[in-house]
Amino acid sequence: MTTCLTNLALAVAVFLLLAMPAAAEKVLPREGKDHAAILFRTGMDAMAAAGKDSLSEDARDKLLDEAIAAFRAILIDRPELVRVRLELARAFFLKREDNLARRHFERVLAGKPPVAVAANIRRFLAVIRARRQWSGYFGLAIAPDSNINAADDDDVIHLDTVFGRFPFKRDAAAGVRSGVGFSVWGGGEYEHPLTDRLRLRAGADFSRQEYESRRFDRTHLGLHIGPSWLVGAHTEVGLRAEAWRQWSGGRPNSDALGTRLEVGHQTTRRLRLHAEAAWRERDYRRGTAFDGPTGEVSLGASWTATPTLQVRVVLGHDRERPRTKAWRNATNWGRLGASVLLPWGFTAGASGGLRWTDYEGGGRGWAHYTEDGGDRSDRTRTLRVSLLNRGLTVAGFSPRLALVNEVRSTNAQLQDYRRNRAEISFVRQF
Repeated sequence: MTTCLTNLALAVAVFLLLAMPAAAEKVLPREGKDHAAILFRTGMDAMAAAGKDSLSEDARDKLLDEAIAAFRAILIDRPELVRVRLELARAFFLKREDNLARRHFERVLAGKPPVAVAANIRRFLAVIRARRQWSGYFGLAIAPDSNINAADDDDVIHLDTVFGRFPFKRDAAAGVRSGVGFSVWGGGEYEHPLTDRLRLRAGADFSRQEYESRRFDRTHLGLHIGPSWLVGAHTEVGLRAEAWRQWSGGRPNSDALGTRLEVGHQTTRRLRLHAEAAWRERDYRRGTAFDGPTGEVSLGASWTATPTLQVRVVLGHDRERPRTKAWRNATNWGRLGASVLLPWGFTAGASGGLRWTDYEGGGRGWAHYTEDGGDRSDRTRTLRVSLLNRGLTVAGFSPRLALVNEVRSTNAQLQDYRRNRAEISFVRQF
């Protein structure tokens, strides 16, 4: 399965590269009795009717929903039509579904619209930034996993004794475990305006993974609060305090308190940069070996290459300083991904990530036993490909199939692993 996943990831990546130069020239459906043109006129008529002052809010929302449905039906088969996407963005804006409106406005900007249109879009985006109050997300997935506990498939470890080096067989219960998991996640945030440029943000997030064997269940609950500043027309800075708790196997496992600094900057109409720095103090419930501070920094970029193609890259550095020296480590990591909107309603995505983790505590402690006694060093590679169909939608959610292949290689005995996961999730579209 590993070979199949790798080949699939390469095939999707090649496709994405070939699709990049194919920026759409056409911005409107063909006139006449073309089905797309009829839908476009239907959507525009509904938008015009929704603009009447005498309408009730319910009637107005129904007309905007009609317009959204018409524009969406066109883009399912013809995602390259920039003008249709612009009107869809406007409909979402008028309905105050700002996250969706912003996403489509940014794709339109990547289509190199006329200067006047681009200026209007930037005004729409400025209004969205200023009025944003409630935001949220939710998802669920069914996820078969070939290696739930990320275990090595070998069961023999070689240990040094006073009589020399001898092989020992580990407990069979520590071997590879597979199973089908169920995941649910969600969160929300409220932004309260203090001044024109200063807001107070407060929110929460939650995730839950369940397996047949309860000891592999994982739960996370996080809370945050802090100010956010609108610095100029293209930059936003946020500072927040964070607190979270994690459960493992149904029991509380660890707590953490910390702070996070976030900076977002729209460099050009196609390129957005995002930087984060965080620090937290962790406290484990089952002993003190892992207690201590952690820190992380990351820098990411999102490039909307065309109205149908987006590329994202993130680089980061994490550091853990637990009380027990053997578990102190530093990690450098990077991730590159792309998604492309295809005809017939399909959206394809591919991403790859690498992590380099180096430990400081030598190679004679448990879980770090290296062949030469040197410091443990891990290399983890992750490949992910996904496919969804925008036309299959229930209450705004579409099913997405993702395949994930993860491989860790290390000089620590019994710590290599291979892991294949399939994930059927439901994500918000349009």
